Amino acid sequence: MGFRNCFGAFHSCKDTTETQRSPEIATSNVKLFSHNALRSATGHFHPSNRIGGGGFGVVYKGVLRDGTPVALKCLSAESKQGTSEFLTEISMISNIQHPNLVQLIGCCVEGSNRILVYEYMENNSLASALLGSRGKKLDIDWPKRAKICTGTASGLAFLHEEAESRIVHRDIKASNVLLDENLHPKIGDFGFAKLFPDNVTHVSTRVAGTVGYLAPEYAMLGQLTKKADVYSFGILVLEVVSGRSSSKAAFGDDLLVLVEWTWKLKEEGRLLEIVDPEMAEYPKDEVIRYIKVALFCTQAAAHQRPDMKQVVKMLSEDVSLNDQLLTEPGVYRPHSSRRSSGGSGGGRSLQITSTQIKKSKQSENTTSTTLLDSSPDLTEMVPR
Repeated sequence: MGFRNCFGAFHSCKDTTETQRSPEIATSNVKLFSHNALRSATGHFHPSNRIGGGGFGVVYKGVLRDGTPVALKCLSAESKQGTSEFLTEISMISNIQHPNLVQLIGCCVEGSNRILVYEYMENNSLASALLGSRGKKLDIDWPKRAKICTGTASGLAFLHEEAESRIVHRDIKASNVLLDENLHPKIGDFGFAKLFPDNVTHVSTRVAGTVGYLAPEYAMLGQLTKKADVYSFGILVLEVVSGRSSSKAAFGDDLLVLVEWTWKLKEEGRLLEIVDPEMAEYPKDEVIRYIKVALFCTQAAAHQRPDMKQVVKMLSEDVSLNDQLLTEPGVYRPHSSRRSSGGSGGGRSLQITSTQIKKSKQSENTTSTTLLDSSPDLTEMVPR
C-alpha cells in the first residue's frame, strides 16, 4: 500500500464505522475502528483501564465486542507525532509479522483522535514485571530471563535485516518489551521507528529515545544506525541480568551507571556481582556469557559492536567469546546529570566524547566491512 493511497484512505475516514472501510484500507492488515466502538471497549476510557502512558499518550486495556482483549494507545493532543508520522507508523507496522513483535490490530482516526489498537499483553512490560515496584514485580527465573533476551534479540534482528523495509526502532528499552501470559517477549511502540534503506549506512536525525539506553554517537551527533539499537539492547540485557534499571540506579562509591559498573566489575574479575540477588539459582557460565554479549553490544565505537544476527547467535549457542577484543563501553550523560570532578571516589569516567566518536566513524570506513562480515573475527566464537 503506497503512502499516498494510505493517506487518502485515512483522510476520508472521519465518519467511518468499525465495519465500513474504504477499498484501500480493506486491502491492508489494519482494521478501522470508530471512536465510539473503542470508547465502549474501554468503559469510556475509564481510569481503571489505564495500563500505561508516556510522552505520546495513554494506553488503555479494552475488550472488543467479540471478546478480544486489546491495548489502545491513545496519542495525546500535545504529541509531536503528527498525522503523517502516525500514518507512516500504521502502514509500516501493518505489514510486519513476527513472533517477537507486538501485532497491530487496527486504528482509529476521527477528528483529532489518533488511536492504535494492539494485541493485549497480559504481563504488561518488562519494566513493570522485572524493574517495577516490589508489589508489581514478577518472580522471573533465569530460563525465562534468557528467553526474554533471545526473543527480543530475534525480533530486533528481524526489524534490522528481514523486514520488507529495514527498520531502526530508536527506543529499545524495558518498557517497550511487552510480555504475554507466558512471559514471551514482544517489541512494541514503533512510534520512534525510521525506515532504514539498505543502501544507507547512517542517517542524521533528531534524537529520540530514552536516557540510559542512548548510544553515545546517536545522542551526541545524531548519527542513527542499526548499531544504536544494538547498544540499547546491550543495556537491556544488563537490566534483565541485574534486575536494576539503567536510567535510575547508581552503583558504587563513584555512582556509576549500570554499564560502567558492569565494566568495572569485569575488569576486577567480579562480574557475577551484577546478577539480581533475587535470582537464587542460575548457570554461572551462561549468565557471564550474556553479560559479555551485553558489553560487546555497548562498546563505544559503533563499528565494533556485533549486528543483531550475530547477537542472536552469541546468545543462543554455547560459544566462547574472545574477551581480548572487548573494549570499553561508551556512556552518554546529559550535562545536568554528569558527575562533578569533585564527586566521591574520583573514579574514571568512561564517557565518550564527540571527537572520539568522529575518529571512530573515520575508522569505521576502513574496518567495519571486515569486522561485520566475519563474526569469528569480531568475537572469535568457538563452540565448546
